Amino acid sequence: MNSPEPVKVVSFDIDGTLADERFSRLVWEEVIPRIYARKENIDAESGKRHVYKEYSKIGEERLEWYDIQYWFQHFGLNQDWRELLESYKHEVHLYPEVPSVLRKLEPHYVLIVVTNAAREFAKILTKDIENYFSHIFSTTSDFKVLKSSPRLYELVCERLGVTPDELAHVGDNRKFDYLVPRTLGVKSYLLDRTRSLSSEFILKDLQDFCSRMGV
Repeated sequence: MNSPEPVKVVSFDIDGTLADERFSRLVWEEVIPRIYARKENIDAESGKRHVYKEYSKIGEERLEWYDIQYWFQHFGLNQDWRELLESYKHEVHLYPEVPSVLRKLEPHYVLIVVTNAAREFAKILTKDIENYFSHIFSTTSDFKVLKSSPRLYELVCERLGVTPDELAHVGDNRKFDYLVPRTLGVKSYLLDRTRSLSSEFILKDLQDFCSRMGV
């Protein structure tokens, strides 16, 4: 039996992994419903109910879920969504250990981002740390395939010229970031910042990942 290859590339999810979710939640759960309510001249809660109902019809395993341009067209919103994202970029907050973890890992591994978020979201979410990454992949913008499909991780490996067992991936979604890549042999880790779970491949924070990698 061949021994596994050493890890060459470390991949990170963004929301809930590198940055907290307040920026994304603000945009999707507060700002878009508010703009819709203003357009329809209805109260804020009615706007939220309608927008959330429309979101639920799509669900997180379809490309449209992550496509802000699709939703602006769907709701008939005339505001520039790019300007909207820019206006709230101050709401992006990295987890405290992220900069030091990336500094520790960078000399030893190629670092990348693999996120379902659209490219425009990914760019804003990584604005303060983008220089650490050789690639910031938006699955929806770059591949038109979500992390719910093993094919996505195959495409990432092909793009980087590595085998799945040379890739380690860290994220907070049990299916997208942990179970799916593991079916290909990716060394995936589930980040559980609530610290309610415990196993060999569950991390309490990203410093814990550094320790597992011996860095």
